Amino acid sequence: MDIDVKNVVMEANLPYPLFKRGKVRDVYDLGEELLIVATDRISAFDVVLPNGIPHKGEALNMLSAYWFNEVEAIMPHHLLEVVDARTVRVKKTSPIKVEFVVRGYLYGSAWERYKRGEDVCGVELSPGLRRAEKLPEPIMTPTTKAEVGHDVELTRDDASKMIGRDLVEQIEGSGVEIYEAASRKAEPKGIIIADTKFEFGLWKDEVLLIDEVLTPDSSRFWPKDRYEVGKSQMSFDKQYVRDYLMSIGWNKQPPAPDLPAHVIIETSKKYIEAYERLTSKKFGDWA
Repeated sequence: MDIDVKNVVMEANLPYPLFKRGKVRDVYDLGEELLIVATDRISAFDVVLPNGIPHKGEALNMLSAYWFNEVEAIMPHHLLEVVDARTVRVKKTSPIKVEFVVRGYLYGSAWERYKRGEDVCGVELSPGLRRAEKLPEPIMTPTTKAEVGHDVELTRDDASKMIGRDLVEQIEGSGVEIYEAASRKAEPKGIIIADTKFEFGLWKDEVLLIDEVLTPDSSRFWPKDRYEVGKSQMSFDKQYVRDYLMSIGWNKQPPAPDLPAHVIIETSKKYIEAYERLTSKKFGDWA
């Protein structure tokens, strides 16, 4: 499909009370429900960039909707209705103030800690593992849920003190099961889910899966045919954006620089490709 770098939605302006405006999503208050609009905003190094990525919001929203449907037998979720390609109506929950990352491969911050000889959020891993190597079994690592700036990694005990051990154990079991089920669906379609972040909320004393789920913004998706242990991996996400910003020596402080058209287009293509591969649907065919 042709990608127009100017065809982006940077901000929603709907006639409802604004609940909050996040890095990507604009959320409106409908009383006991929320209306969430996925814009085309993109952030890098915790700074929202001046350019949007065409079709990013649609890809994120519809991919989340696909996964909510796929995993609801494992855990209930907040999604009530897909209003349009970038908008959903959801139950208003009380968000649990800890996020959880399920890691199936040793990469990112986990690899950096491991190679220094440290544990990974309190989890001791076997010696001799290499970068990007598949772990013997997935691990779940909690982090703080930062509104601004970086999340802070926690141990299981830290999380238990914050939200209770029973809740951590329930989330851990369901989160790992969701990750394993999604991985089994994704790999035959040529995508390795290296790790993914989940968020949860309480609704009438029930724990629900909320926010987004198993998208390129919340996960590391690697093309299976390019995967090689011991190396940096190509991914279906903001790779072109991060690589460009690092190549020009940006100091990672606002204001962020403008992105050139080729970086915007290639990033858009990656979001669309991830959607099409994982759902086996053509982008734009929302029926």
